[in-house]
Amino acid sequence: MFPAKTRGMRTLLGSTWTLSAALMCLATRASAQSAANGSEWSSYGADLANTRYRPLDQINAANFNKLEIVWRFKTDSLGPRPEFKLEGTPLMVKGVLYTTAGSRRAVVALDAATGELLWMHSEHEGERGTNAPRQLSGHGVAYWTDGKEERILYVTPGYRLVALDAKTGVPVPSFGKNGVVDLKQDDDQEIDLVTGEVGLHSTPIVAKNVVIVGAAHLTGSVPKSRKNVKGYVRGFDVRTGKRLWIFHTIPRPNESGIETWEKDSWSYTGNTGVWGQISVDEELGLVYLPVELPTGDYFGGDRPGKGLFGESLVAVDLQTGKRKWHYQLVHQAGLPVCLQSRNRRAHLAHRGASGGKGRCARGVVFAHTTVSNQTARFRQSRHLQRQSDQLHTGTPRGSGEIGFKIPDRAVIYAAIRE
Repeated sequence: MFPAKTRGMRTLLGSTWTLSAALMCLATRASAQSAANGSEWSSYGADLANTRYRPLDQINAANFNKLEIVWRFKTDSLGPRPEFKLEGTPLMVKGVLYTTAGSRRAVVALDAATGELLWMHSEHEGERGTNAPRQLSGHGVAYWTDGKEERILYVTPGYRLVALDAKTGVPVPSFGKNGVVDLKQDDDQEIDLVTGEVGLHSTPIVAKNVVIVGAAHLTGSVPKSRKNVKGYVRGFDVRTGKRLWIFHTIPRPNESGIETWEKDSWSYTGNTGVWGQISVDEELGLVYLPVELPTGDYFGGDRPGKGLFGESLVAVDLQTGKRKWHYQLVHQAGLPVCLQSRNRRAHLAHRGASGGKGRCARGVVFAHTTVSNQTARFRQSRHLQRQSDQLHTGTPRGSGEIGFKIPDRAVIYAAIRE
């Protein structure tokens, strides 16, 4: 093991980890986890709001054609076969890149300036990993620090949450059981540890010492039956791995929303996972969960009723997991609708029902589409009003909501919080 060194940041390109850079390098300093400042990238979406933005201008139109390859890092040997679907977004903290890589989803720490491998961690999960619904390297890792200790957290293909020392790559013994929390256990349902169809390819997200983990299932939209594992969301203590809360994306008896499941269909229906990236507003203390539809993307006859909280954006309390509000996009969905988690708090100018003077409200912007199944991306939500004017006229969609149509039939919704 070698200590991490503070180096400059480089731009990541290519499926074999080819890094290119301009002549100048960026000086890096530690930044707050939730603040989109400086040159660091300490969360999958740059910050907890998933803005995917940094105010960097070192690489621009004038010098882009002068970029040269500085180093390459190949991931072929990090697993039993070469990776063919690299989707990871590396984190860059204090001059070190952290990411998952290879078909076994190893975690690597690389010197950002030289590409030197500082450490590597890999879990051999045997048959459990082979049966995993979401395999390969996934989307990456999460980073946490209290100013003294630094940790890297990720979810293995076999659905286990692992906490590593960011300086050495060694599992943190005080977290869970020797650095690992088995996510197939303590999930308020029975899940086979080897064959249970639940996993995750997205990264956990950490806010105020809480690690939030979603769930994903097999892709392909054709389940084997109407029954499946439920995609509950949980929050864990980042220091100990103790479960702090769980949100049942399919309500249980005596919970809010259970009345939307007719003929006890809640009891056998599964899915409703949160497989996209979760976002957090630390100031409001809210976690935003983009929940997929229940079992059966193309047929809902076995689950009569509106089926909360399928196809919904749900805001839950960061510390307790209690639901604060939700917005269901599709009631009793029978077609797959992509609800992604680029949820942003924004200041939106809109008029009251009486057509009064425009006023500002704070809300969350999210997107879905029923046609191309591609998420509409608005990288800076402050431009929402201007962009909506360029596309179509804003149409009120009920109390406290605004909807905008865009050309590919996707719809941008703004759930307003006065």
